[in-house]
Amino acid sequence: MTIVAKKTTKRKDYTKDDVKLLKAHSKARTPVAKVSKLMKRSEGALRQKALALGIGLGHQR
Repeated sequence: MTIVAKKTTKRKDYTKDDVKLLKAHSKARTPVAKVSKLMKRSEGALRQKALALGIGLGHQR
């Protein structure tokens, strides 16, 4: 019998500065991959936050 440790996720809350930065990159149409590396968050997390804020992110046609 093996004991498996449960992986816990550490969530990083968005600060006001993070939201400002996200909005600025949205306006500038910066690619999501670049923003992801800059903010040290996954692309999916950034897209979800942008959706919650009601802003577009990356390149939309």
